[in-house]
Amino acid sequence: MGTVTRPGKKRARAAAGAPAGSRNEEPGEGGADEAVAFIAEQVAAMRKLAERHKLDVLHYLLGMTQLEADEHLRLRTRRKLS
Repeated sequence: MGTVTRPGKKRARAAAGAPAGSRNEEPGEGGADEAVAFIAEQVAAMRKLAERHKLDVLHYLLGMTQLEADEHLRLRTRRKLS
C-alpha cells in the first residue's frame, strides 16, 4: 500500500538526489510527455495481463489506450523536430 499523506502535503522523494524521471518520482511531475510515456508503459503491462487472463474487452480497450498514447508521443516528437 502507498504512503498516506495529509491533504496539501506532497510526499517526499524516496531517494534524495534521485535524477529527474527516476522510478521514485511521481508520474506526471515531468510534464505531459513524461506522463504520456508513463501511461503507455503501464498500459502495455496491463494489456498483457488482460490478454493472459482472456479479458478480451479490457485487452481491446487497453490496446486503444496504448495506441492513443503512442500517437500522442509521435505527434509531440514530430512537432519538436519542426
